[in-house]
Amino acid sequence: MNSRSIVGYGATQKLHPLSFLAQLISRQVSGHFKLYSGDNSWSLFLNQGKLNFATDTNAPFDRLDRHLQSFSNEISTLVGAVRVQLRLMFEQSPKRAPLTPDYQAISWLVEQSHLTPEQASDLIRAMAIEVIESFLGVQEGSYDLLGLDDIGEYPVLCQLDLRPIVEICQRNRRQSLLSSPSVSQGIPAQVTSAMPNGSNPGAAPNNSLVNSGLSTQSGASQLGVANDLVYPQTMGTSGMPAATDAGRVTYTIACIDDSPTVLNAIQEFLNDKSLNVVPINDPVKALMQVMRCRPDLILLDVTMPNLDGYELCSLLRRHPSFRNTPIVMVTGNTGFIDRAKAKLVRSSGYLTKPFSQSELLKMVFMHLPAVGSR
Repeated sequence: MNSRSIVGYGATQKLHPLSFLAQLISRQVSGHFKLYSGDNSWSLFLNQGKLNFATDTNAPFDRLDRHLQSFSNEISTLVGAVRVQLRLMFEQSPKRAPLTPDYQAISWLVEQSHLTPEQASDLIRAMAIEVIESFLGVQEGSYDLLGLDDIGEYPVLCQLDLRPIVEICQRNRRQSLLSSPSVSQGIPAQVTSAMPNGSNPGAAPNNSLVNSGLSTQSGASQLGVANDLVYPQTMGTSGMPAATDAGRVTYTIACIDDSPTVLNAIQEFLNDKSLNVVPINDPVKALMQVMRCRPDLILLDVTMPNLDGYELCSLLRRHPSFRNTPIVMVTGNTGFIDRAKAKLVRSSGYLTKPFSQSELLKMVFMHLPAVGSR
């Protein structure tokens, strides 16, 4: 996958940052997740769902300098001259992909023995809390996900568990909200009733990660669903939420392709407890099978015997149950005519073979958060 502008992946839309974090952790994503909103952008570098570094474009060197000053009380080598040298060397330097200038600066501090790897990990964690706290406040924007093949190799200074970091950020945001003047003067009843723990807004939840969708059970990350911060409720044709297991919303994705190799690859890429992948290898029987499983998203191969993907997409769109279901065409054809035909049959997206896991996840991210609003 080539690096491309986020503009190519859709205009500004409503976002659920906590949902993105839950999916990045649960699916053990590796790569560079970038979120854009207004004049700012946030970057999360991950490996197998663990955080290597988090930053944003809002004065990153001011943030780095503040945290280095707090560390200087314990680390004698972090004198003012070193911090000034960092700015001169890296703040205005051209970005060397995939490193952001502030990450370059921290890597240099480790190389020059100003920081031990353990101290660098503590520094990155403290900075990540500040970055992700503001990340969670984003309501509208756009996003992109680049895989490791796209961003290249970079020195990994730490592998941080995102769950406790998000827990701290949520607590900080909640305390900030409760201490704001508008809240101290009285919370409207309708807002209070929507808060965790009933009508006591000051009460700390027993496990706020359950509500965030980042809870841990038996060592495995779960995508929980105490509320719609993680996933909007999946709605069936009856208007009721889709069946859940222990309170977890499960999305159903139908994969229609006559190639067992492609079906196996998609199942492996989307191996997640929040996703129920239904492989379908017969296009003629696909319509009936799709009717039975009522998927939230359909991945549809174009080139199949007897009935091609365009014809099948057109048939699905004529059925009232699938007029608004996201249908992504999966094909090796990249020509203008092929994309035009996909638009004519009202497909929702176009995924080109061969595709990477990050490209497939990006397509899933693009469509599943909107499912609950159908």
